[in-house]
Amino acid sequence: MVFNSLHFLIFFIIVTPLYFLLPQKYKWQLLLIASCYFYMTFVPVYILILGFTIVVDYFAGILIENAKGKQRKFYLILSLIANIGVLVVFKYYNFVNENLSFLMGSFGYKSHIPFLSILLPIGLSFHTFQAMSYTIEVYRGNQKPERHFGIYALYVMFYPQLVAGPIERPQNILHQFHREQCFNYDDVTAGLRMMLWGFFKKVVVADRLSIYVDSIYNNPDKHSANSILLATIFFSFQIYCDFSGYTDIARGTAKVMGYDLMLNFRRPYFSKSIKEFWSRWHISLSTWFRDYLYIPLGGNRRGTIRLYINIFIVFLISGVWHGASWNFIIWGALHGFYQVIGLIKDRLLSKRNRQEATISTLTNIFHIVTTFALVSISWIFFRANSLSDSIVLMQSLFTWKKGALFIGSVSDLTYAFTGLAILLIAEYVQEYFPNPRFSLLGNDKKLVRHLTYTALLILILLFGVFDASQFIYFQF
Repeated sequence: MVFNSLHFLIFFIIVTPLYFLLPQKYKWQLLLIASCYFYMTFVPVYILILGFTIVVDYFAGILIENAKGKQRKFYLILSLIANIGVLVVFKYYNFVNENLSFLMGSFGYKSHIPFLSILLPIGLSFHTFQAMSYTIEVYRGNQKPERHFGIYALYVMFYPQLVAGPIERPQNILHQFHREQCFNYDDVTAGLRMMLWGFFKKVVVADRLSIYVDSIYNNPDKHSANSILLATIFFSFQIYCDFSGYTDIARGTAKVMGYDLMLNFRRPYFSKSIKEFWSRWHISLSTWFRDYLYIPLGGNRRGTIRLYINIFIVFLISGVWHGASWNFIIWGALHGFYQVIGLIKDRLLSKRNRQEATISTLTNIFHIVTTFALVSISWIFFRANSLSDSIVLMQSLFTWKKGALFIGSVSDLTYAFTGLAILLIAEYVQEYFPNPRFSLLGNDKKLVRHLTYTALLILILLFGVFDASQFIYFQF
């Protein structure tokens, strides 16, 4: 089930009022049943995979708390092996097998390892990482194991963020399932506002931009550098609005019922460096890698060279996490390279120069544009259908392949630019004028808020793309 579908609208209208009508002791049961149904609308049998990891991690948490010494680490490792093992089989087995077969073939040998004809379970990487964070936090002593099996299952399966995050920590969400949740007008209105803005991002901006992006990226050899450049810029905003739109809807859906999910995006394209970009983009994932990989590797505590190596490893693994493809590996490596170069640049610049740079508005604009350009170049590898397509796209851009700008449907392009302009204006105000009196959705004046709600609904209905297209990050 996708958020931008009639199916979800009916689901939400049924589940939410029923949730408030039920006594507190039955709320978790409704949410767990609803979450199972939500997930099973994709491939029903894959609920068994989730069930397996839930059972393993539930008992692992209890065993870790009760054990002493090396036994605690033993149970943690068993839990991690179970979770990563599922991820490897379903997400990476065929990729590794394909590359192994190619390598063996280059030496004149034939591989007889069979390929698996399986679909990737939707959102597998997200709920796997959320499950792993639970056992790690229990092992570290930061979280008591959840003794209520149903509540723990709900922690993994909570439908708003089940298939595309945010990747929650047990400290943030588990206690909320035990808390009494009553109807709260402020929570409901705040949640609906988030959902409305999320739907605007998805169906008006992201899905409109995708029409142009798909036409270029699906036939990269047939288009000029002008068209590829525009499509690449469009994709930068498409993936942002697609993923942050999902997060807004997820956080809004949870908020309506009284649950607070973490902020996952904070206007990343206003970043002045790649380091800042990753403090604003997919925050739940970047902090997951920081806490569970970067810091255990040694972080910045083992010297400068080791710091650079640790950063590069983290981003390389981040690329692998996003997909079993050389394109994603290159994307991750690029961001690792960006981060290392940024650190070297900062070390070479004097403190005085860095302080002066923050004073100049023109310098800030230059940094924002440069960061956006670097991120957009990396998105080429993320979006391209294959490594060969990525090469074609890069060659066309950097040799500036001549040709006319592809327009396509004038109306689609007009709608895309209109939605993009509204997004940029709204985010500019949020970034530089955070005072509520400048806000439209959260304005202090009731009339302004209601006019904004009405305008967004009209824009969604008139300009939205209603083909129930899946969110990009569902594939991860």
